[in-house]
Amino acid sequence: MFMNRKSARELCMKIIFDMLVNKEYDIKKLDYYLAEGEENHSQKTYIDTVVHSTIQHLEEINQIIKKYAIGWTVDRIAKVDLAILQLALVEIQYIEDIPYNVSINEAVELAKKYSGDESTSFINGILGRFVEEEGIKKNG
Repeated sequence: MFMNRKSARELCMKIIFDMLVNKEYDIKKLDYYLAEGEENHSQKTYIDTVVHSTIQHLEEINQIIKKYAIGWTVDRIAKVDLAILQLALVEIQYIEDIPYNVSINEAVELAKKYSGDESTSFINGILGRFVEEEGIKKNG
């Protein structure tokens, strides 16, 4: 079965969530998730890039979240929301061919599916302020 980008993004969010919950940022998690289904290979480059970039730039990404999640510490943000934010910020910062508005819209869709109602506006607000204040206009 072919895996589309939306499914690959969801898989990445689950891997990042797993790493967050277990406090274990290890690339071996990627191998575990990819071993589960051969269909993942159509999006393997995207998945590899997201997971590697998350591990490599975690501190920087969390600093961005801390800066724009006004009144919140990274530790207080729900783990699923944090995983979604980290994923979206990796896409915005490190994956050139994804327009930032697509990353934000997809993050909001993931929040609708996996988190509470207030999470969608929380995530949209953080990502929106980030791209606005940082002057990010690429592809969008």
